Order: sequence, then C-alpha cells, then structure tokens
Amino acid sequence: MGDGKLVYDFREGSREMREILGGKGANVAEMTRVLGEQSVPAGFTIATDACVAYMKADRTEPPGLEEEVSEALARLEERAGKRLGDPDDPLLVSVRSGGRESMPGMLDTVLNLGLNDRSVEGLARVTGNDRFAWDSYRRFVQMFGNVCRGVPGERLEEAIKERKRAAGVTEDTELSVDDLRALTDDFEALYRERTGEDFPQDPREQLRQAIRAVFDSWMGDRAVEYRKINRIPDEWGTAVNVQQMVFGNKGEDSCSGVAFSRDEITGAPAPSGDFLVNAQGEDVVSGVRTPRDLAELREAMPEAYDQLIEILRTLEAHYKDMQDTEFTVERGRLYMLQTRSAKRPAQAAVRFAVDAVNEGLLTRAEAIRTIDADALDALLHPTFGRGADYQVLARGVAASPGAAKGEIVFTADSAVEAAESGRQVVLMRPFTEADDVAGFFAARGIVTSEGGKASHAALVARGMGRPAVCGVGELEIDLAERRARVNGTVLEEGDLIALDGTLGVITTDDVPLV
Repeated sequence: MGDGKLVYDFREGSREMREILGGKGANVAEMTRVLGEQSVPAGFTIATDACVAYMKADRTEPPGLEEEVSEALARLEERAGKRLGDPDDPLLVSVRSGGRESMPGMLDTVLNLGLNDRSVEGLARVTGNDRFAWDSYRRFVQMFGNVCRGVPGERLEEAIKERKRAAGVTEDTELSVDDLRALTDDFEALYRERTGEDFPQDPREQLRQAIRAVFDSWMGDRAVEYRKINRIPDEWGTAVNVQQMVFGNKGEDSCSGVAFSRDEITGAPAPSGDFLVNAQGEDVVSGVRTPRDLAELREAMPEAYDQLIEILRTLEAHYKDMQDTEFTVERGRLYMLQTRSAKRPAQAAVRFAVDAVNEGLLTRAEAIRTIDADALDALLHPTFGRGADYQVLARGVAASPGAAKGEIVFTADSAVEAAESGRQVVLMRPFTEADDVAGFFAARGIVTSEGGKASHAALVARGMGRPAVCGVGELEIDLAERRARVNGTVLEEGDLIALDGTLGVITTDDVPLV
C-alpha cells in the first residue's frame, strides 16, 4: 500500500494508485494530468490507509492525519488565493468518498463546506449574488446535517416542500433570497432538534466532521449491503477527496450534470446524460429533481457542450473504455469533476465492445475484457410480450432495461420481507436513497416519480440488472398512507404493477413477460 503518507495532492496521483487513492481520487488525479489543471478543480485525497486505520482504532483518526490535512489545505488555499472560513471571500470545498470500486450513492458527500453565518454574507458581497450565496448555504446545512449528524433526509425535503408551498412556487430555483434564508433557519432548527447543538461555525471543525462521516459511511448498513451484493471486501476502506468547489447554481449560465461517452442504456456511439440548469451535482444524481437530457445542453450552452463532447472523446480514448463523468458549468466555463468506467447493462456492454473494435479503439482481446461475464445472463432480461395488449398508465424515463411485474411496495424493508416470503414485488418510491439498496436487490423492478437516467437509482438498478422506470412525473406517492395516484388511478400497496424499463412505461395490466 502506501509509504506512511496519508494525504496526496491531485497533482501527485495517477490511475495506477487506485488502491491508495480509491477509484475517484486516482481518476481525478489522472484527469488532471490528461486534461490540464485548468479543467479540473484543485484538491487533495486522503488515502484509503487512513480509513482502514480509523476503523481498526475504533473510529479514532490515525496519528499525523490532522497535520497532513492542514498542510494540504494550506497548499490548496495558496493555489486558490482564498482561505477556508474567510468572512469576506471564503474558499469552499466538497468532501467526497471514493472506494477502489465505484459504489454509486452508497457513501457520503458534502458540498459547499466552509460556509457559516458570517462567510455567507461575504460570499454574497463578493459575487454580487445574494441568491447564489444563500442557496449554497442552505444546501451545505442540509447535506452536513444529513450526512454528518443524521438529520433525516425526509424532514429536510419536507421543509423545502413547505417553503415552496408557502411561496406559491413549484421549483427550488423559484425560491427567493428571503425564502432561502428562512429555509436555512429551518434546517438549522432541525439540526438543533436532532443534535442538541448549534450548527458548527468553525470551517476546520466542519471539515474534520465531514471526513469522519465519509469514513463512517464505509461501514454504514447500505454500503455493507452493496459490497456484499457486489463482492467488494470490507477491509479496503474508502479514500476521501477534498476539492475546491465550482458552482452550477450561479444562474442561468451555470449547470451541473452527468455525461456518458456513449448511450448508457444501449451502448450506441452517441454521448448521453442528464443536466440541470442553476443546480448542483447532487440534484442530478440524487434523483430529487428530474433533469433535462444532455442533448438539450447544445442549445442551452453551445460552447460548453462542444468542449464536453471533445473531452468525452479524449477520456474514452485515454481509458479505452466507456466513461461516466460528472461536470459543472460555472458562468459558461466547463469543469470536469470525476470520471470512471461506466456501469452499463449487458446489451450496452456488448454493443460497446463490438463498436470499439470496429473503431480501432480496442483489440478484440481488450474488448472482451470490458464485458462482465456475470452480466451476460441479463441479455435474457424479460420484456413485455410482443403484441401484448395493455393500457399504458404512465410514462417515465427508460432508466434500466428489461421488464418486471409484481405487487407494489413502498419501502425497501417491505421489499426484503416480501422477497423472503417468495412474493414478487416492485419497489415504488418518490426518489430512491442509498439506504434503499437492499430493497433494489429484493425487488423485481423499480419505479420512481423523480430522477433521470443518471440518478443513483438508475445506476444501481443497471448495475444489478433490475429494470427501472424513473421520473414518472404524474405519479404522486404518499409514503405515510402507502398509496399512490397517477392519472386518476389510485394504487395501494399490494396492487399489481408491471413496468418495462426499455420502453419507460408502467401499467396495471397483467402483461405477459417473455
């Protein structure tokens, strides 16, 4: 493993250092070398060794870690020309996990770290954008409270919905500065209620807690369950990536998104993905909002779109594999935040392998190695019978191919219980959270009312070979009552539902699967 060193600047790493830096850290370092420092925000990675030592020492940070993080932060501050916690022009960072193998959504992320009650005012002054500053602060309080101190995500989402109802708006982006200030107060009140403490104002303490939270998330129930399903060893640990923030929520000339170098469902040689204007990356991947198709970025931000397509070609040629990337456009300027080999269904894997050989990207032997043999049986995914007679109840995003039918359940626990008793079920949620992973494995298929093809729900469903239809906009789900309504039809827990994740449709008809 490492040489005793626990923290590495992005400029020091490479993709060969996956065991030390984790997949995300190694790839961000490699991407910095391939694309240049102007395209990848600066930062540093805390090695997996630190997480392993932390777990072995019963959740105690290893000796020297605090000093190495402090030194790396000083170097980052010098490059950025800003200080963490500066009340006038603060440096803000993201704190993200990164195991050796990609585990979409299973580990924790905190964005906009470094804001507090004073520096949010400084950020508003220096950017001349009050709305951006308060939107960034409310997001930070929301994520920090949820990730670091366990404030329930449902309570936080309900507070947002309540503010939107009171303001008479439907989108987060329509909330005013005063609404966002009030929402931040709501979140801080929930934080106090949960912890008995005020929200931390010291950015270095915020950073320390966020790093610990990422280490802790490695042994969280959802991550353990995901590793068991995907045969990933517990003892590997996760790295932690601390990166200077760039902002997709600065206005209509900013966005965040996920882009695949080829179609992630079919493998067709055309880039695909999702993005949201005036939003941060978690909005796209969490599935709490339904994003726009990447093709629309060409019209919305043509220069950034052209740069992105060129970068996708460069990364695919460099890695010799289909890539799954995250990007941000801040005031028209494109930044790349991460890249990894794309998880894809068997159909897409085979299509990519064939096309890559024909294009001269891979040799036949290299192409065969890109196909996961265990996934090939997914080519036999059931589909709705050809010519089957059924009435479409609603349409959504075709997020993971194949078809399924079963009784509706509204929680992951219900899906697990039903599967253990031999019943076939479909998990229906407003949006899925990483904690739902056991329910994904137990269910025959997944339906969500929010989210798109790049949401964690879609990525995990494709990785597990489960059909999924996401972003069914007409679907209103009442989790408390365990009931849903869609286009005038009421669906109760236990009712039959069928879905086709290739077509993006759901129906209450008992469609034959072939």
